[in-house]
Amino acid sequence: MSSNTATIEDQRQKTSFKFTEAILPGVDIQMELKNIMISTKSEYQEVDVIETTFGKMLVTDGKTQSAQMDEYVYHEALVHAPLIKAALDSNGNGPKSVFIGGGGELATAREVLRHKCVERVVMVDLDAKVVEVCKKYLPEWGGEEVANNERMELIIGDAYAYLNNCTEKFDAIIMDISDPIEAGPGIMLYTQEFYSHAKSLLNENGVFVTQGGMADGISKPNNIEPGSDEDFQAYAAITNTLDTVFDCVVPYAVNIPSFGSDWGFVMAFNTNADDKKKDVQAFTNIDETKIDAMVEKNIGVDVLKYYDGLSHRRMCTLTKPLRESMKKDTRIMTKDNPVFMY
Repeated sequence: MSSNTATIEDQRQKTSFKFTEAILPGVDIQMELKNIMISTKSEYQEVDVIETTFGKMLVTDGKTQSAQMDEYVYHEALVHAPLIKAALDSNGNGPKSVFIGGGGELATAREVLRHKCVERVVMVDLDAKVVEVCKKYLPEWGGEEVANNERMELIIGDAYAYLNNCTEKFDAIIMDISDPIEAGPGIMLYTQEFYSHAKSLLNENGVFVTQGGMADGISKPNNIEPGSDEDFQAYAAITNTLDTVFDCVVPYAVNIPSFGSDWGFVMAFNTNADDKKKDVQAFTNIDETKIDAMVEKNIGVDVLKYYDGLSHRRMCTLTKPLRESMKKDTRIMTKDNPVFMY
């Protein structure tokens, strides 16, 4: 009986539909495709919500943006590390104002709004279709409750253009945008010129953070040299570029199973400290109890599923292969010399 059941299950696995995504040249990630909830196209991209082994997933132009099983890891890492930094620097009184570039799933805003001290959130996303699809099909990510929050201003538009014309300053700027791919809408938001302008829009003790793409330091096929023209990972280049603009830069990473890789983020801020490296180390190696106490004060007890003091220190401890790879990559991203991801 059991052997027959196994045979049937094996056959089911062989005949079921699969969702396949290319994550590296010559490397795909594949999972069972259980349902296509919606498949549509916006002015900018193809937009799909599907059900897979990882639960519901948002996919744009064939690339996974977030999955129900692990989206909280990505969004908590992106948001709470910089906002807790701002909170620590203001003795728990801030941050009060936050700008979000991108974030159409509304999960980034969901995490920002968990901070009781936040009084105003401005979110600018380019694609109205993504926002509407996510509100309807992915309400667990934030949905109407987040979009209609009284502290939230949701704007459909170009984040780059919005910030270029912005006179308001923020305690935190969070860039939850698409990867820097050739001909993609987000490429200018990874440039030295943009980072310089973003810095000018930060209040004292303000913090900037961006998602940075794949961050494993190993997956460079055919012995591609880090930082070469053939290097399709931009994490080191993003870190290098921010380092030319801000006093302190903190690259950190988490594992996102649905992405098939560790995923990188880069935080940046200015400091009055004479020893900038020491200031960075003080935050990356901070006593976990200080993080936990600030999370409890600003967010609450047992609210977060991933981020806490110990996870913070783990995120900031990059693997040796990644550190070595980043040392070899000296690229700087500018308007005239962008770096594209795969």
